[in-house]
Amino acid sequence: MVALFNLFSTLITVYIWLLIASAILSWLVAFNVVNTSNRIVYMAVDFLHRITNPVLQPIRRILPNLGGIDLSPVVLILGLFFLRDLVAEILIY
Repeated sequence: MVALFNLFSTLITVYIWLLIASAILSWLVAFNVVNTSNRIVYMAVDFLHRITNPVLQPIRRILPNLGGIDLSPVVLILGLFFLRDLVAEILIY
């Protein structure tokens, strides 16, 4: 059971890093630091968008509009930390 929890925890950690990379890359594209006409950059942006957007979209519908600030990755990361800790507590007892 410990091995399954370690795998679960690792997958959550990897997904959190993908969320952070997606947020940073979206800032770089928005401020025109990187150009999406570059094929490698476009593939990275597209991959991160396809991986993170299906989970972030329902959160975006619930959160109020704060102008140009998107807090959905922060909410999702906090939720993933909570889920990981909850599963760890359940397995301990």
